[in-house]
Amino acid sequence: MESPDTPSGGCAEVQVTAASPEVARRVAEVLRRCFASTEQRSYPAGDGGGTRLELTVDTTRAAGPARSWLESSRRDGDADQGPGRD
Repeated sequence: MESPDTPSGGCAEVQVTAASPEVARRVAEVLRRCFASTEQRSYPAGDGGGTRLELTVDTTRAAGPARSWLESSRRDGDADQGPGRD
């Protein structure tokens, strides 16, 4: 049974911690250009300043470069068995 915090199949929760909100937004923008995603949620990163940004990406709905990369990695066999992934 999945816990309520576990994303559904094909989805991933992504957390970006950056020195500024602008840097965190840039990273989120790149992810949104590659995958369908939810609206980002932004929070203070802690006492030292910075920003924590969270969003959910759907890897089953990849776009552009991510789609072609994901499709080719699936055709090449088990993508999780690459160097350093055993």
